[in-house]
Amino acid sequence: MPAILCSLLQAYIIIIFARIILSWFPVAPGSTLASVYGFLYTITEPVMGPVRRVIPPIGAGGMGLDLSPIIIVVGLQILRGAIC
Repeated sequence: MPAILCSLLQAYIIIIFARIILSWFPVAPGSTLASVYGFLYTITEPVMGPVRRVIPPIGAGGMGLDLSPIIIVVGLQILRGAIC
């Protein structure tokens, strides 16, 4: 059972990184990339949304730096280290 949980945690971390990388590129509505991004958004937003409400993006030169993925990945790595 711990091996399955460790694999799921690692997969979720990879999904978060994929969402981060795809957020850097413009996504045309209706494209394949848009559907992939929509799927990643649906999977990750239930976890990232509450963290983002507690720690809002930091304004830096007109852009917002979202710290929620970093906090979640660090937390998942700590949890994974405790379980695996």
